[in-house]
Amino acid sequence: MAEYQAQNKAKLIADVRRRFEAEYVTDKSDKYDPRDVEKLQQDDNWVESYLCWRHNIVDETLKMLDESFQWRKEISVNDLTEASIPRWLLEIGGIYLHGYDKEGNKLFWIRVKYHIKDQKTILDKKKLIAFWLERYAKRENGKPVTVMFDLSETGINSIDMDFVRFIINCFKVYYPKYLSKMVIFDMPWIMNAAFKIVKSWLGPEAVSLLKFTTKNDVQEYVSVEYLPPHMGGTDPFKYSYPPLVDDDFQTPLCENGPIASEDEASSKEDLESDGKESLETVSNEEQAALLKKSNVSEPICKAEESEKVDSKMKAFKKPLSVFKGPLLHISPAEELYFGSTESGEKKALIVLTNVTKNIVAFKVRTTAPEKYRVKPSNSSCDPGASVDIVVSPHGGLTVSAQDRFLIMAAEMEQSSGTSQTELTQFWKEVPRNKVMEHRLRCHIVESSKPTTLTLKDHAFNMSDKTSEDLYLQLNRLLESNRKLEDQVQRCVWFQQLLLSLTVLSLAFVISFFYLLYS
Repeated sequence: MAEYQAQNKAKLIADVRRRFEAEYVTDKSDKYDPRDVEKLQQDDNWVESYLCWRHNIVDETLKMLDESFQWRKEISVNDLTEASIPRWLLEIGGIYLHGYDKEGNKLFWIRVKYHIKDQKTILDKKKLIAFWLERYAKRENGKPVTVMFDLSETGINSIDMDFVRFIINCFKVYYPKYLSKMVIFDMPWIMNAAFKIVKSWLGPEAVSLLKFTTKNDVQEYVSVEYLPPHMGGTDPFKYSYPPLVDDDFQTPLCENGPIASEDEASSKEDLESDGKESLETVSNEEQAALLKKSNVSEPICKAEESEKVDSKMKAFKKPLSVFKGPLLHISPAEELYFGSTESGEKKALIVLTNVTKNIVAFKVRTTAPEKYRVKPSNSSCDPGASVDIVVSPHGGLTVSAQDRFLIMAAEMEQSSGTSQTELTQFWKEVPRNKVMEHRLRCHIVESSKPTTLTLKDHAFNMSDKTSEDLYLQLNRLLESNRKLEDQVQRCVWFQQLLLSLTVLSLAFVISFFYLLYS
């Protein structure tokens, strides 16, 4: 049965390619982008996505391809880059990719409150949607996204049915099979009529993909880890640009660590500096061993050496918390601490501890693979053992608080091997629901010496009178802020009241004329 289905699928794909070339491309070479036509002939998954969306009906699939390819050329999808989008659109944070739903699908955020209907900017906004979807499609071929349509704090100025229809067409025609579901959050009552129209655009099959939610039930689809506070979540993420917000995790530079020559040079440098550069990346036992070696090779006073280490540790070593997962305990739990350029502390350490009775395979991915070297980034951990992973910025590149690391772990069978070839094959075959995932943010520790001295000087010189004045000023600011919030709430309520009265008036006028002329 499976063999027959595969043969039938291959036949349908070949038929689509042959007929599209003969009926649509011939004598119309300027109608489509040649790169799309070429991809159609080479990428089976792409053809299959159109076929599936049209229930394997070749005639309908060809019409869909024609419409989709014309749009792709019209908007120059293959040439869209970050530079193609106006900077202000990227800065405002109305459209971006971030986080995952409970099924592991990427979240595509559309913050409607940042959209104002404007014919002058609508094309740029459409290009921004296409830019993100094309960027995602190239990286995650065939994996669907969940659209988070955030309607909180939106007003009537944000209702733009042309833009909504474009978004619907993106998933209905231009990127078939890419929509997992569309989560509509906190929809105002005034938009009920508008979304009845949206349902008619989607068609009966796709209507089931619409999920209308509020703060009380949105967690059915997305866990609190990836929901912002206004949705009842705990995600500390705050949009900013540049750089592009993109936490699609990839394999970091030099998957299994630096190349041999650089690794040896790094080791030599670490030994010569007697642990100065590696305080962030070694355990307490290793630090003790390094200090002991230093005392033997150089006539340094133990008290002076201890004081140097203590001051270094106080400045840059953070107390590491532990995330206790079902397969691995991971330290730190939430943030990787990197020193600033001034501090000189560049490396960070991740400690993995296997808490199972079997070997656990793990790999580390990052949102900025060009920035970091991770050693090891793809390996295994024996039962009850711990593995130290050293993360270091590469080539003088700057650590960003937007950068993320993803640790993936899966339990292996006792008979499984742990060579690189066997691990690669293991990750290809392991089911997604068997993989434990944990994410880490990056945190830059600024040099604290000058700041500490300045704060101390001010602390010693600050009089009680000054402290009291600051306290009173703070209270006045808080009181002003409360008054401002009250005024804003009253304005919002009054605006909603006016809007309601306007709608009722329109309904009354329409009813009056209907009765008058009926």
